[in-house]
Amino acid sequence: MPVNRSTFLRRGVAVVAALPLLTLAACGYGSKSDNKETTKVAAGAKKIDGLDSVKIGYFGNLTHATALVGIQKGFFQKELGATKVSPAIFNAGPSEIEALNSGSIDIGWIGPSPSINGYVKSNGKSLKIIGGSASGGVKLVVNPKKIKSLKDVKGKKIATPQLGNTQDVAFLNWAADQGWKVDAQSGKGDVTVVRTDNKITPDAYKSGSIDGAWVPEPTASKLVAEGGKVLLDEASLWPDKKFVITNIIVSQKFLKAHPKAVEAVLKASVEANKWINANPDQAKAAANTQLEADSGKALKPNVLDPAWKSIQFTNDPLASTLNTEAEHAVKAGLLQKPDLKGIYDLTLLNKVLKAEGESTVDAAGLGTS
Repeated sequence: MPVNRSTFLRRGVAVVAALPLLTLAACGYGSKSDNKETTKVAAGAKKIDGLDSVKIGYFGNLTHATALVGIQKGFFQKELGATKVSPAIFNAGPSEIEALNSGSIDIGWIGPSPSINGYVKSNGKSLKIIGGSASGGVKLVVNPKKIKSLKDVKGKKIATPQLGNTQDVAFLNWAADQGWKVDAQSGKGDVTVVRTDNKITPDAYKSGSIDGAWVPEPTASKLVAEGGKVLLDEASLWPDKKFVITNIIVSQKFLKAHPKAVEAVLKASVEANKWINANPDQAKAAANTQLEADSGKALKPNVLDPAWKSIQFTNDPLASTLNTEAEHAVKAGLLQKPDLKGIYDLTLLNKVLKAEGESTVDAAGLGTS
């Protein structure tokens, strides 16, 4: 997957095709986390920007472990002082974007495709990507009895989480690179793409209704636990084996009104990533504890351990790879050529990184001028 940042940025008009990814989800704005132990306010702490709370959204996925650990270990609450952390958990990108647009959350951890679509649909007015969080953690897992090599994928039924989502685009692009033709909307062609919610993909695999899946962690490792085999790690397709899977977005309105609060959240995120990378086993356990607090169910070791190993936690938003993912969506016919100039504002992140003595990051030409 060669990185070409200029292919569609020459076009100045941003138009999005009609996609379910852009359709507002009917499942509401996400459930609230009730883990009070992780959001305690220290005695004598002061509010930031006069705010009573900062509403932070994330998914109950290991690829959102920066947020999970940040909540569980109190990194966010420490930096926000007496401004209370108000977490909200989502199952899908569209509902989180809706929540951001409505003000139900202020800042969110989210994947690249919803970020791109939310930005483009609003003509660049709804959100900014303000930092990175994670790379990797996506695999093609197959039934080894039906699929023994990459060429055997042709003619089979492969699940992706959602039409137009990050993994769906990645699989369609990979299939095209094999010379296979697939109608993106219907999923029919040389390979049948079955859009399946990650929660039910393991059951679909067990029932035999799918032959494999291109999915993020921990779904990939759940399939392996059911007898599946990892046929391809998406990281192997990217330069330096890195690509954005989770980044941090903020409402532009909130960013303008409360930059100190945004900076505090970014500082906590940088601290959380530093702690995660220095203490991988403890971090893995903390993320799993928060998953259990949020969902009522922790991951088993045979799922948690391999899933965790495949994810890299980074402050770098890996902006060039987000641009490439958008190009792949255009290539698949799911997105008309957009102008993503200005989708990033890394000013506050780089301020935090400099203060921490860490290397700053760039927006690959897609930053706020």
